[in-house]
Amino acid sequence: MTIALLNPGEAGLSLWRAVHAGAALALDGACWPRVEQGHALLLKAARGNDAVYGVNTGFGKLASVRIPVDKLAQLQVNIVRSHCAGVGEPLPARVVRLVMALKLASLAQGASGVQPATVRLLLAMLNRGVLPVIPAQGSVGASGDLAPLAHLAAVLIGEGEATHHEAAGTVLDGREALALAGLEPVTLGPKEGLALLNGTQVSTALALDGLFALERCFAAAMVTGALSTDAIMGSDTPFHEAVHRLRRQPGQIMVASALRDLMADSVIRRSHLADDPRVQDPYSIRCQPQVMGAALDVVRSAATMLRDEANAVTDNPLVVLESGEILSGGNFHAEPVAFAADMLALAAAEIGNIAQRRCAMLVDPVLSGLPAFLVEEPGLNSGFMIAEVTSAALASENRQRAAPAVIDTIPTSANQEDHVSMATHGARRLGPMTENLSRIIGIEAMMAAQGVEMRAPLATSPRLARAMAVIRSAAPYLGTDRVLSGEIEATAALVRSGALADGQMDLLGALMVE
Repeated sequence: MTIALLNPGEAGLSLWRAVHAGAALALDGACWPRVEQGHALLLKAARGNDAVYGVNTGFGKLASVRIPVDKLAQLQVNIVRSHCAGVGEPLPARVVRLVMALKLASLAQGASGVQPATVRLLLAMLNRGVLPVIPAQGSVGASGDLAPLAHLAAVLIGEGEATHHEAAGTVLDGREALALAGLEPVTLGPKEGLALLNGTQVSTALALDGLFALERCFAAAMVTGALSTDAIMGSDTPFHEAVHRLRRQPGQIMVASALRDLMADSVIRRSHLADDPRVQDPYSIRCQPQVMGAALDVVRSAATMLRDEANAVTDNPLVVLESGEILSGGNFHAEPVAFAADMLALAAAEIGNIAQRRCAMLVDPVLSGLPAFLVEEPGLNSGFMIAEVTSAALASENRQRAAPAVIDTIPTSANQEDHVSMATHGARRLGPMTENLSRIIGIEAMMAAQGVEMRAPLATSPRLARAMAVIRSAAPYLGTDRVLSGEIEATAALVRSGALADGQMDLLGALMVE
């Protein structure tokens, strides 16, 4: 599938979701005149006598050093080579694709001043499967994601390392990877090295990767929360529309509506409407709209910030096409991404916290009204005893990782760059956090399905019955003790893939920002 980036600067998150999933990208023809205009203005400035940062000066603390005209081309190659200082494991292919697409969207607006050939090469690399090997560590989220983006830029000049789909599993040198795709390296012009490695594309790609994973976890947690409510024969009265209309919080109203629809026509619920001895359920059941709704509002706010950042031009200096000015600024500072990443981390931790408390409730016979640890012959069998402990361990780990990253600034570049965002670090931790969260929700799914089946012959709602069938495709009913780790991973995979919430997206799709 190929999707078109028709208006760089105005793309919705659906486009970035498609690229993340492997779609090819096409640039609309209207982009090219702006790229050509920006490049022409940049060349004019490069030929002049005025100092223009990164064009005829050094970088960072060395900005006051003027570079002779005959060394301007070498300056751009040198910045790429010197900034290839990233370390650690390489970014996943899905993130690298996003990085490349985001950089394309930025360059295609013409404000970076790069030549059309550079944009065309980057686009061809993305669509022909040439993916630079980008180490995950080395950016502080200001002055751009310099080190990781330098590793991307290196491949465009035939250096660095890359992979190609025709040589799966093999790391190639940049020139070899380009040749395998029928491509030639580009010769960098004025400012092009700086334009390629300056910007927030790596931080933003990592944050979007975390957002997309969290969206699927959120949808699955809605399903498992409703299923747990039925498993303990909980009340859906706290989900009544009037309750939430009075609170006025939009996320809370949306979550309560989704929970009502998920539980509609549950025979289990109807069976105890008249004679339920419990006045109120524990908070992890009763307050799902309040907790998950607040998390939803946070996720949606972060998604909006990331959508805006994905459409931004974030290098420096910038060519203003309307006036012809070349202005130095600080758009490379990734503070918005850092705040968005911290918001997503907090939401991930809280979604996991409340799901874990439902896990604890389900194995407690006093609270659940079900056999201890959700197994026949408890004592002889331990059932879900240690699965609940695993969920607690994962939730605790996520709480530790949720500490804000944005406040952890540290000066760099001999104090020239004296405040940084730590956006890359903040966004990178979202991957492990959503992995943990998917496992917590997977454990709850297994437990809740077990509890509902223990209510037989009473049945859950038609919607939740469909979710039960998905869960049972990965984890059968637990009659006696067996090894559960593989089933936990399989059920977590259903969460991560979106399969656990499949068929419910008419309810849950409205939760996502476009």
